[in-house]
Amino acid sequence: MADLMLFRQDADGRDVELRGSAVALEVELQRRVEAGMESMLGIRFLASEYPTGPWHRGRIDSLGLDENNAPVVVEYKKGSDSGVVSQAVSYLSWLDSARHEFEALVKEKLGIEAAEAIDRRNPRMVCIAARFSHHDQVAVHRLHERIDLVRYRIFDGGLLSLLLIESTPGCPHPVPARRQRREREKAAVAGESYEKSSTQENPSVAPACLQDLYVELHEALTAWCGVEVSPLRHYVAYRRMVNLASVVFRPKHEAILLYLRIDPDTVELDEGFSRDMRGIGHHGTGDLEVRISSAADLEKASPLIRRAFETA
Repeated sequence: MADLMLFRQDADGRDVELRGSAVALEVELQRRVEAGMESMLGIRFLASEYPTGPWHRGRIDSLGLDENNAPVVVEYKKGSDSGVVSQAVSYLSWLDSARHEFEALVKEKLGIEAAEAIDRRNPRMVCIAARFSHHDQVAVHRLHERIDLVRYRIFDGGLLSLLLIESTPGCPHPVPARRQRREREKAAVAGESYEKSSTQENPSVAPACLQDLYVELHEALTAWCGVEVSPLRHYVAYRRMVNLASVVFRPKHEAILLYLRIDPDTVELDEGFSRDMRGIGHHGTGDLEVRISSAADLEKASPLIRRAFETA
């Protein structure tokens, strides 16, 4: 895949290409990404240079929790180094053995609600480097882990580009028994059955009454290249570098709720169809809710879906 190309128009109206480069020091890249981690990668920053103890003998460059509540390890290389992938993978064993430590860190930095929502089934690794070899890109598909390979470039004027060049969805681990008990308790309080309140058994399959509509919606959401579909506990996320859309099924109302990464202030809201969800708790991510219960609703939502993905 070619590098991202940027052009600046000169005084004569001609487009002049800006030449990208790597950072002089790796820490420069790390500090800049950490400062804007949530907007750049959809990750809430937890810690920098986090020690993994005498057994694992390392320091995680950046540790975080993503917008889907999965633990994230971020590793950086200023140039090209095949070791960045194996190094990130090795830290997964630390995440497995330090569950309580990680939970305590999340509780300290983000609060008890975030700590209780941690989803450890499919941790995410993000490797950021100036270049990746062909072997790196092939290897990530054999590791059965959730890995994003992100290529960066620095341009004049302080511009930083991040380009997702490879992404693998990983293989989620079974939900721990303790987590299942917690879900059952929450469902009981809400007056629902555990099976109806959780999509964890088969989250990507829509209820029978919504299957045909979801097939059409899924095709619309995956019309763009590089879209990854992540079936999660209560919703299905559609993402590139970050979540761009989330799908929640509401079979009782024969409707699909679509949450888009769009600023509601830039949309003319339509009562009963679209809603501003800022400050309102809901499953999934995205500030604009779109209610889809018919093919006509889906057609009406198409411009919003296109906008969410084209501006990503």
